[in-house]
Amino acid sequence: MSSSASATPSTVDRTGTWSRLLAQDRPIIADARFRIYLASFTLLFFELLCIRWIPSYVRYLSYFNNFILMASFLGMGLGILAARRPRFRFPPFPLMLLLLVLVVAFNRFDLRISSTSVLYYGAGEGQAAQAENFIVLPIVFGLVTLCFIPLSRPLGLLLTQVKPLTAYTFDILGSLSGTAAFFLISFFSLPPAAWFAILTVLVVLWGGKWSAVAGGVLTLASLAIAFALQVGAYWSPYYKILLHPAEPSGYIVDVNNAGGHQAMIPWQSKEPFYRRVYEIFNTHPFNHALILGAGSGSDVSTALHYGVGQITAVEIDPTIQSLGARFHPDQPYSDPRVKVVIADGREFLRNTHDKYDLIIFALPDSLTLTSSVANLRLESFLLTEESIASARKALSSDGVLVLYNYYREPWLVDKLAGMVKMAFGQDTFVSTYGGWGRAAVIMDGPRLGQLPKGTFTTYHENAVSPATGLRVIGEGFYPQTASTPATDDWPFVYLVGKSFPEIYIAGLAVVALFSLLGLAIMAPRGTLRRFDWHMFFLGVAFALLEVKAIIQFALLFGSTWMVNSLVFFAILSGVLLAVLVNARFKVRRIWVFYALLFGMLAINLVVQPNSLLFENVALRYVAASFLAFAPVFLANIIFSNSFRDSEAADIAFASNLLGIMAGSMLEYFSMLFGYHVLLVPVIVFYALALFFYRRSRGAIAQAIYSA
Repeated sequence: MSSSASATPSTVDRTGTWSRLLAQDRPIIADARFRIYLASFTLLFFELLCIRWIPSYVRYLSYFNNFILMASFLGMGLGILAARRPRFRFPPFPLMLLLLVLVVAFNRFDLRISSTSVLYYGAGEGQAAQAENFIVLPIVFGLVTLCFIPLSRPLGLLLTQVKPLTAYTFDILGSLSGTAAFFLISFFSLPPAAWFAILTVLVVLWGGKWSAVAGGVLTLASLAIAFALQVGAYWSPYYKILLHPAEPSGYIVDVNNAGGHQAMIPWQSKEPFYRRVYEIFNTHPFNHALILGAGSGSDVSTALHYGVGQITAVEIDPTIQSLGARFHPDQPYSDPRVKVVIADGREFLRNTHDKYDLIIFALPDSLTLTSSVANLRLESFLLTEESIASARKALSSDGVLVLYNYYREPWLVDKLAGMVKMAFGQDTFVSTYGGWGRAAVIMDGPRLGQLPKGTFTTYHENAVSPATGLRVIGEGFYPQTASTPATDDWPFVYLVGKSFPEIYIAGLAVVALFSLLGLAIMAPRGTLRRFDWHMFFLGVAFALLEVKAIIQFALLFGSTWMVNSLVFFAILSGVLLAVLVNARFKVRRIWVFYALLFGMLAINLVVQPNSLLFENVALRYVAASFLAFAPVFLANIIFSNSFRDSEAADIAFASNLLGIMAGSMLEYFSMLFGYHVLLVPVIVFYALALFFYRRSRGAIAQAIYSA
């Protein structure tokens, strides 16, 4: 008893000492402005980490990166509003981070997709969506949101301690630093352990002298799990890549846990559609081939075997190409006839002056979105009418264009065949294959005229499909189709038509439900009554304006990670410039900037993006930058002017973040109307922002007059 009694005071004393230390805990960095910078750096860096890391382990979630973006904005908005509830207790960020990492790492989520109205690589093939599958997206969305609440909550307090415009300046500087950090991570293809190491340093700097110890330990635990998971993986700017041994030799390329994305095996073992164009034109060898989406080299290897004299192999992912150069059993990239170009395929077609007698769109079927702000895949602008027309211009007078892939659904073959026919103005030759999947080869070009008369007739299929293996079941000149073509304005080749698929409606309903619940739980009632609708609609409009800028630059300069990063950096730089203008000059007639903004948006609405496809790259860049970034600058003159004069900077900032989240949801309407028409709701929402601005100023003037 005496032993037990003597231990109890000691325990209480230790606990009390630790509690007193935490209560008296002073931040390592005390300056409020620098803490805002550090908070913004951490928030953006963690947002990008979630967008890159989580889909690497949750199959097919990389098609829904924008849902992670929405979760981050929701969490930040709720966290800033929750700062007005000081008694509300929430688990610290390092603990929530560890929970997120554990759930993703050890639950082995598998987001199965059985949709046929919108297609995804490998999804739904040979498997049915299980009931529990539908909770994967809500769980991930909820966990990411919950992580951002404690991470952003201190920012809400800081926004009340520093002048609004000063706070916003340091916020943008932090966002610029976060963007630059992930630019370097992508440039050097650094693995997740490096990402979590940087996050650990940020967490330690953000905490107090004693809480930094606990936070650092928990974040290091997350780092250790990430390090264990990455063993044996290669990391490109787009994917996590694993190599699995294949029979009889070579490797299967597993991308983001989606299975056999590519197969580095001898050319003889590849699917027969790789060889079909060479078999049909076996008496007319090809001199110069362009392979778009060369990947790990199988298309190149097949072309080399069939005696193609010179090959230009274009691949967007440098890591996948380098793995093919190292490990492909045929070693196609070591052949002196092969020239490798790491670039976006559409951008290469636009800039090349060479002529090719064979152009192959080599299974350009990605597993990720080009940006987290838009529902646009890496190959979206490669598979449009305008892109196929660019390929036609690059063909020689006896050339042929070839597309082949596992198209999975007959309607996709119809759509692509119709798009090719429209580009060439003649019937398209199609071979379809039975067996696993729905594979097809689509060919067109002047060389079709060399086929002996009567060799092939109108496309028709055999009555009986083969039970096993890939064999031709239909061949001939394809009839005209009524499918909706993919265009540069509506680059959704994997959608049957202009529609809003149920899978996205259900996902957005989950986002709306989480948002309403979060606001009801986190935000004080008095705070909600002071919700800043002016700032909210500025956020909605700006999110759509940002989407338009990203899409426009992806079309004009390629859908690469580097273009995407540079556009984000340019947007943030424009925001910072607008803040500095408001800090330097007292803008009294804000309606002038609204008028200029509406004028620039009207000009953008009149000018179609494909009209900016000048051959001169410098001219194209200047014109695109002016049209895209002038509205961004004007919009942020308006925002920073209002934010400078806001009486509750934290509520204004949170309202704006929630507006950005709502705007990200509205981006999905581009599947119904295309991207260019998004400028119409941008104009509408800026008009609503102006309406609420004038109403709030009128209310203030009335209050002053009454007093």
